[in-house]
Amino acid sequence: MANISQRRRIWGWFFFDWASQPYHTLLVTFIFGPYFASVATGYYMDTGLPEQAADARAQALWSTGLTVSGLIIGLGAPVMGAFADTTGRRLPWIVVFSLMYVVGASAIWGMMPDGSNLWFGLLAFGLGFIGAEYALIFINSQLPSLGTEEEVGALSGSGFAFGYAGGVLSLLIMLLLFVEQSSGKTLIGLDPAFGLDAAQREGTRFVGPFTALWFAVFMIPYFLWVRDTGPAGTGRGIGDALGLLARTIKGLRHRLSLSAYLGSSMLYRDALNGLYGFGGTYAILVLNWSITSVGVFGIIGAISAALFSWVGGRLDARFGPKPVIVAAIWGLIAVCVIVVGMDRSQIFGMALAEGSTLPDAIFFGCGVLIGGLGGTLQAASRTLMVHHTDPLAPTENFGLYGLSGRATAFLAPALIGLVTTLSGSARIGIAPVIGLFVVGLLLLRWVRPEGDRTP
Repeated sequence: MANISQRRRIWGWFFFDWASQPYHTLLVTFIFGPYFASVATGYYMDTGLPEQAADARAQALWSTGLTVSGLIIGLGAPVMGAFADTTGRRLPWIVVFSLMYVVGASAIWGMMPDGSNLWFGLLAFGLGFIGAEYALIFINSQLPSLGTEEEVGALSGSGFAFGYAGGVLSLLIMLLLFVEQSSGKTLIGLDPAFGLDAAQREGTRFVGPFTALWFAVFMIPYFLWVRDTGPAGTGRGIGDALGLLARTIKGLRHRLSLSAYLGSSMLYRDALNGLYGFGGTYAILVLNWSITSVGVFGIIGAISAALFSWVGGRLDARFGPKPVIVAAIWGLIAVCVIVVGMDRSQIFGMALAEGSTLPDAIFFGCGVLIGGLGGTLQAASRTLMVHHTDPLAPTENFGLYGLSGRATAFLAPALIGLVTTLSGSARIGIAPVIGLFVVGLLLLRWVRPEGDRTP
């Protein structure tokens, strides 16, 4: 194993995206998130709340789970990145957070369809989500070692494309073999596999163990082919890590471009995560879709994300990441305006005939753009961070990047929860992500495409 080729290292690194993407595709957005929303709505309606109020309460509860998880991720990310750089060890941390991913995802099986243990479901989801996001910080920090600055844009885009392809396949398997419709059958008319009980929604709940098993199997190439690289650490403990982190944060005042980029990405990535975290619940609560319909919507979005990420990586390599980021944000702002402006009965105040399928068609189109532009935005953002990264402390720098993406990870869910509660509308509750995108776009004016590292 001492002579692992660079090509294998790259493919091993790609396999993390393939292995981990189902947490976001299956659990955050298209299967568990909508399942949680539907169960919570039913539970609150059983307590006597009318449907719209129950929808709002369900969305607010889901936002609480994402808010708390985001706070934990944001507070811990930069410290752990600095600790990894001072000790020079990253793989042991990836192992620990991978275990959190597997345990949390597996436990989702235990959330019952009667809503009797909603908080257990949130806790299990949060444990795995924290593990997935922490592991990603260390994975991202390895990107600079995989190629030159001219190559990392295409590598980042290809990694995301490969990951989204894994997300598509995992979602397709769940829909075809496990997720039960109202008839008790899967999308192709089968009983849920392995004798799972449709009445207890075991096919849908199996998404947790399935996601955990997928991750465990497909992380094998990563652990076989990827090794710690870069400078050896000289620090020995958390004190050295905090010292390095403090010096880096103080140094931000001399790096306007990096500071502006961290602030910008903090907001627009938070907005994007808000779209991912609430897109499926929007379809359930506002458009009254079934989880199977949300899953089909997810397949379309994930396929477009894979294609857009690959194309975006090529555009990134040709024009640089900043123009790609700006174009993607403008597209996502337009999508958000459309989503907030419609429901089953109207589009921007124009009444629709009862039973009109136009909102469904429009939201499917929005799904293509959310998936495609979201994947492009994430890949290009990772590349632009490489342009700002100190090669002597890549994990710590990407810890700051993780902080910028997660320090306010509570903000979008909290704002969505607040506006949802105040308005009593799950549709209007999505509106805050528009403002986050706009402010993030404005801050990009001070970001230099080539970065501002000290030579």
